[in-house]
Amino acid sequence: MSRFYDYLQEVSKWNKELRSFLETQTVNEREEIWGKLDRFSAIVDGASTNLSQEEIEAIQSEVDLLQDEVESYFEQRQQIGNIYLQEPYVAAGEHTLPSLPYPYDALEPYIDKEIMKLHHDKHHQSYVDGLNKAELKLVEARKANDFGLVKHWSRELAFHGSGHYLHTIFWNNMSPRGGGKPSGPLLKEIEKYFGSFEAFKKHFSEAAKQVEGVGWAILVWSPRSRHLEILQSERHMLLTQWDTIPLLALDVWEHAYYLQYKNNRGKYVDNWWNVVYWRDVEQRFEKAKQLKWTPA
Repeated sequence: MSRFYDYLQEVSKWNKELRSFLETQTVNEREEIWGKLDRFSAIVDGASTNLSQEEIEAIQSEVDLLQDEVESYFEQRQQIGNIYLQEPYVAAGEHTLPSLPYPYDALEPYIDKEIMKLHHDKHHQSYVDGLNKAELKLVEARKANDFGLVKHWSRELAFHGSGHYLHTIFWNNMSPRGGGKPSGPLLKEIEKYFGSFEAFKKHFSEAAKQVEGVGWAILVWSPRSRHLEILQSERHMLLTQWDTIPLLALDVWEHAYYLQYKNNRGKYVDNWWNVVYWRDVEQRFEKAKQLKWTPA
């Protein structure tokens, strides 16, 4: 129950931030978006400590639907130029560790709090630090016109940058409200290419279990072939395919599971499906499909 109220607090914070932003954009008070944000407030204010599991699930379902509608509103307004969001830009050496979208213990019993804390605070931070250092060293090389160590720092850039970006996807691919299976266009695409969701799940699980050494299993979208694919990646970079877009990533480096599962990677992979946040994967898929290249 405490996790549910942590979730509601995050929703409340998100609601307040959107209200503040809309006020700066002088959005007409008659716009239906205000009513949707009012509904968020009513849900949070009306939640009691005596809710049944069915009531909790109903609230979460309604909140998810509202979030989808609000995000759709912003996308439409951006397309017609009514709302302008500042284009994000990260200067060389200024990458930061993103916050987890849930508490450290939110994925228990499938992933322990201690693992999440070490994995996020220590391991992911090391990739951020390594990426920043590599970028700044390459800035220095360009200024000094001295590329004697370009091979080394380019490798560091690729390794730490891949670690940073894949972990950022990984955290958002999971949720205490995860599990089950996807829906809509993503499910149809999975069934079209893999034959069934069950066949996809088996393929992905085996890919994760059989990554040699350390690495990832990744569901990607190929803008050129216009289909999904499952890839393995060793040390973040090896065995990948360029020009594909990661949708769902599973970290099978030992630091992701060893404290809890010891050398039983298979059990970790099997349990991980209980926290897959398909809504995030679906949103990534919707964005990825907008990118279209000539088939090759």
